[in-house]
Amino acid sequence: MSLGYSEEKSDDALYQQYLHGDTASYDELMIRYGDRLTFYLYGYLHDYPDAEDMMIEAFARIMAKRPKIGEGAFKAYLFKTARNLALRHHERKSRLQVFSIDGLDGELADIVLATGTAVSGSEGFRNVPAGLSNPVEDDFGHEERKRILHLCLNRIEPELKEALWLIYFEDMSYNQAASVMKVSSKRIDHLLQRGKRQMRIELAKEGMTNAYA
Repeated sequence: MSLGYSEEKSDDALYQQYLHGDTASYDELMIRYGDRLTFYLYGYLHDYPDAEDMMIEAFARIMAKRPKIGEGAFKAYLFKTARNLALRHHERKSRLQVFSIDGLDGELADIVLATGTAVSGSEGFRNVPAGLSNPVEDDFGHEERKRILHLCLNRIEPELKEALWLIYFEDMSYNQAASVMKVSSKRIDHLLQRGKRQMRIELAKEGMTNAYA
């Protein structure tokens, strides 16, 4: 049974409906981004229950404050709110160190780094930049490829991992990722270029010379 909200409805439209009293539209935003935000927070917290609790807290803060959010900026605002909560959590509990994809699902790391593609729901592979290999056509065995990519990803600098994750997995624009990470768009571009270079070097060490052109 349909809830009456299309996946095509924009974040802006859903948020505005919530501001006008339609709580079901905010439920739709939680369905849209809850799992993805939990997954992102796990990169900081390394604990799924904690990440899920913080995801709920991030949504709750926006619901309570009802901030004015610019057009097309809801997702970036949500991730920035969650990131701020994670950093404050770090100040209270020294166990939180830096953003890490260690322990995150290898399938997603495979998609993000082998193809540079963003994934949303069940849409599959899309937006594959020219010159990057497609895992479907890759000669490596699926599990071995995941293992190598995951290994190499965790060798590069944490800030580079996070930039790659926001751009390629979360499909954010440079401006949105810059807002989340509190850096300039130029800095995001620099981080991506460095991240790709570091990944190219690490992958080559493992014999994956065709992952990047």
